[in-house]
Amino acid sequence: MPGPPIMTQIRSATAISSRLFPLRSKPSEHLDRESVRRVALAAQGFADPDPTGRIDVRHFRRVVDRIALLQLDSVQAVCRSHYLPVYSRLGNYDRERLDQWLWYSGEMFETWAHEASVVPLSLEPLLRWRKERTTHGETWDSLRAMGARKDGYVARILAEVENRGPLRSAELVDPRPRSGTWWGGRSDGRLALDWLFRTGQIGVRRDVRFERSYEAFDRLIPAETRRVASPPEDEAQRALLLTAARCHGVGTAADLADYFRIRPTEAHPRLEELVADGRLSRCTVEGWSMPAYRHPGVVIPNQVEGRALLSPFDPVVWFRPRAERLFGFRYRVEIYVPDGKREFGYYVLPFLLGDRLVGRVDLKADRAGDRLLARGVFVESGEDREEVAGELSSELDRLASFLDLNEVVVGRRGNLAKALRAVRA
Repeated sequence: MPGPPIMTQIRSATAISSRLFPLRSKPSEHLDRESVRRVALAAQGFADPDPTGRIDVRHFRRVVDRIALLQLDSVQAVCRSHYLPVYSRLGNYDRERLDQWLWYSGEMFETWAHEASVVPLSLEPLLRWRKERTTHGETWDSLRAMGARKDGYVARILAEVENRGPLRSAELVDPRPRSGTWWGGRSDGRLALDWLFRTGQIGVRRDVRFERSYEAFDRLIPAETRRVASPPEDEAQRALLLTAARCHGVGTAADLADYFRIRPTEAHPRLEELVADGRLSRCTVEGWSMPAYRHPGVVIPNQVEGRALLSPFDPVVWFRPRAERLFGFRYRVEIYVPDGKREFGYYVLPFLLGDRLVGRVDLKADRAGDRLLARGVFVESGEDREEVAGELSSELDRLASFLDLNEVVVGRRGNLAKALRAVRA
């Protein structure tokens, strides 16, 4: 079932970003940190009632309404990264049903938003300015060099996608492999495809196996969306920042700029314009050295009873300075840290309990062994070890069920390992 017509979603910048919370109280001038934590988690959907009955597209839309995008990542130590934010908010659901909706419904599309992300079609006009900047060289050196080539290679790749697409990079007639690592190891064909994608000349299509193919942009994005006039850059940025404020509830300029990776120097004047226009208000937050901005629809819940393992790419924790300010939780992704230098582990998921981040788990899905491995388990200072161990044990069982794994195995590493093993004995 398709979503609402695109023109209904894109009547104005305000319409795109203002529809989630009813206004119940006037914004406060000063907020304590505990209230802001609850605001942040409620804005992200953690105060919503648990789904009843079968989880379907309506629930997926609700999650995307709350968080605006699902970040993509190639690492799947547990599962594909876009599965986890949905799981954290909805519980056990059918991953194939989510993939069918994301890749085949026509309601979502892949683009560069926070990072590589899948987002609603309603945001497509608001992200065009970034593609235009890429066209003028604001991108990685390898892509910029590819875009500057004068030998006609990029034009030939574009024509091939338009004539033969959808196609994978390996299916190009002339992929021109290169040697090296990372970007240097990608073929000229793949770099040309990435350049064309980042500049909006082609789009990306995924299948249920997450395999990427490239397609002509006008075959992926409906004509109704393509006909929407591109808003001026400043208007688009204001709309994206307002969306970020809705998704965060309360945030500093840096917090809100990070959501769609807008430069802080550009975000600050846009935020002040939103304040002057009455669409945001300024506030201060206990313990924060920077002023903050509050969405007018913010509701401060009396409590948030969350219990979830969070993806490293979940909006609650993806901007590490915000996670530390909100929760006192210092978090770094250690995927690219050499094994011997890691503090907590390779793929570490923060554990949300109530309105606090109370611990973290280094997790791996051992699919060959049909096991979910909790290789390192840690509790934050000051938290009740037995309570956290009991709640985490239940959450690990729930996650294992979601991943279709039959066993949870707890290792001996970490200051919570002994208590968790005792709970599960």
